Amino acid sequence: MADDIDRANDQAQYLLDIALHRNRRVAASRVSAQFCEDCGDPIPLLRQQTIQGCETCVHCQEFREARR
Repeated sequence: MADDIDRANDQAQYLLDIALHRNRRVAASRVSAQFCEDCGDPIPLLRQQTIQGCETCVHCQEFREARR
């Protein structure tokens, strides 16, 4: 029984790793937004350049992460 659980956990981890890798690759190829999708405030140029594909300002991103 432990083998079945281990295999299921390994498969779940593998699928999660694939999803995270795809998400990073897609985000890296996207252009960052100039204005926050949530509040509409300008996103600082340094954030746009540092976090390729960013869609929100720091404040709204922190709020999104706190809700998860």
